Amino acid sequence: MILEKINRPNDIKKLNPIEYNKLAEEIRTFLIDKISVTGGHLASNLGVVELTMALHIVLNLPQDKLIWDVGHQAYTHKILTGRKNQFDQLRKFGGMSGFPKRNESNYDAFDTGHSSTSISAGLGYVEARNVLHEHYNVVSVIGDGALTGGMAYEALNNAAQVKGNFIIVLNDNNMSISENVGGVSKMLSEVRASNSYYDFKESIANTLYKLPKGEHIVERVKQTKTNLKKFIIPNQIFESIGLTYLGPVDGHDIDKLIKVFKVAKRIDHAVVVHVVTQKGRGYKPAERNPGKFHGIAPFDIKTGEVLAHSDKKTYSQVFGDTMCKLAKQDKTITGITAAMSDGTGFAKFAKWYPERFFDVGIAEAHAVTFAAGLAAGGLKPVFAVYSSFLQRAYDQILHDVCIQQLHVVFAIDRAGLVGSDGETHQGIFDLSFLSSIPNMTIFAPKNAWELEQALEFGLEKQCGPFAIRYPRGVVEDGFEEFKTPIVYRASEILYWECQIALFAVGNMVTVADNVRKQLKENGYSVTLINARFVKPIDENMIYRCQANHDLIVTLEENVQSGGYGEMVCQNVCEHAYDIKVQTISLPDEYIEHGSVDILKSEAGIDADTVVERIISFYESIKRNEE
Repeated sequence: MILEKINRPNDIKKLNPIEYNKLAEEIRTFLIDKISVTGGHLASNLGVVELTMALHIVLNLPQDKLIWDVGHQAYTHKILTGRKNQFDQLRKFGGMSGFPKRNESNYDAFDTGHSSTSISAGLGYVEARNVLHEHYNVVSVIGDGALTGGMAYEALNNAAQVKGNFIIVLNDNNMSISENVGGVSKMLSEVRASNSYYDFKESIANTLYKLPKGEHIVERVKQTKTNLKKFIIPNQIFESIGLTYLGPVDGHDIDKLIKVFKVAKRIDHAVVVHVVTQKGRGYKPAERNPGKFHGIAPFDIKTGEVLAHSDKKTYSQVFGDTMCKLAKQDKTITGITAAMSDGTGFAKFAKWYPERFFDVGIAEAHAVTFAAGLAAGGLKPVFAVYSSFLQRAYDQILHDVCIQQLHVVFAIDRAGLVGSDGETHQGIFDLSFLSSIPNMTIFAPKNAWELEQALEFGLEKQCGPFAIRYPRGVVEDGFEEFKTPIVYRASEILYWECQIALFAVGNMVTVADNVRKQLKENGYSVTLINARFVKPIDENMIYRCQANHDLIVTLEENVQSGGYGEMVCQNVCEHAYDIKVQTISLPDEYIEHGSVDILKSEAGIDADTVVERIISFYESIKRNEE
């Protein structure tokens, strides 16, 4: 096998070119075999095998800098940089990350996990190179889906001014996670249809470069070439802002890729290399349904079906079903997604109410201000977004929604620990950054029923910004007997006793219920409160508890700084209540990848650890009182 020869960085440079295609085939087989066991990002990685190989052949890594946008397509890069034997531990706790990590390898030039960032980071490297008078190439790879992110255009505008070589590889597979939308996708489709022009250009350019003073001849005909290109290919947005454009190139033809990258390295300013690839290439189920195989759990290779299938609904599915039901009753309800219609559960809504559904592409900041405009125009917009991606729109939430007290509902999916995607995807900051904004209401449901009720409350009984945060995965079982109607600001009493009062947020209610049972087995009397509203907090419930309890314990799957626990502590302090408060939360750290259960245990918010922490804290209180 050719892949057996790839054990250390740059081993690919030792191969005979006739071995390249065979290696590409073996890498695809390797990825399918490994990801079918561990889970991970498959379709995006299968699409960039030849592209990655060509870059590694042409570049001198790690001196040259290769930066991946998002980074979920960097598996082949990891194979070619000596990490092939780490794939059995891919995305597992203590194992190899599913994204580039500078602390994992010096061949990973930049940590990534969110979209539309690679050009900006690459520009930083280029200017650092220039200031320090160093000599290396910088390559930023960005997908066509990521070009819907405004940050990419800010960087492209800046790139036109850069001095020295800077290669921007546009990986064009006509997909992001959901199918691409908007004018950028249309423009690239037109460019892809113009292969005849580029075949002609490539042939002429290669001939001219071989002549004496060939580069001068190329420069003299540059204006004629540009005019011809504008005539044949409309909307050449890259060259219109001052970037050289090469392509489109077949992203699965290694020889052509090597050739175009060698040309690109000779250009002394920013150059865009347009590479057309097929997402999921080499595995029929992924080719047919690349969205399903964007990020997938362990699956059966023969059928492509996920192995650990659950009949239980996920929170995303409950959200989507509830939205369809409410939209049938209220014609002003609209849905917004940022290229995540399937992931957020909006697919059914998009099908049933296409005129009221808007996919804005990977553009979270735009989505929020767009929602504000919809609300100002008399509609009730619901923006469904992963917690970690909502961070990208903080200013728009504050400035465009909350200052104007506009009725926008934020359905915050994947809140809390999400597991294997690691630091860049853990949704553990939303309570903190949203709580800092005046006029924002934040609700955390304990189960599926409460999510349904919260959506109805937020859309029909609330006026103003309303955020609902819920976790990834299947809905929580239990608590069916607790269906107290939602009242603004009010929490829900699940069990009322004395001594210790547990105030739990969202999915931590299940953990708190287990904690309560264990504490009662140890002889303690325990109240359990479903917090529901994180902002504003239920001050009346705190007042009631301080009268006949010794300790309030807050439990949340959010960092401590700025979270629910700190707000409860502040309330107790302001009123000088004679009661202690213990906050159970995630540490103010970035949480690495691994299973959610392991991460909870490591962070000390699993039921067993929480019980130990509470007993230790409570007994220390009693000792100090004696």
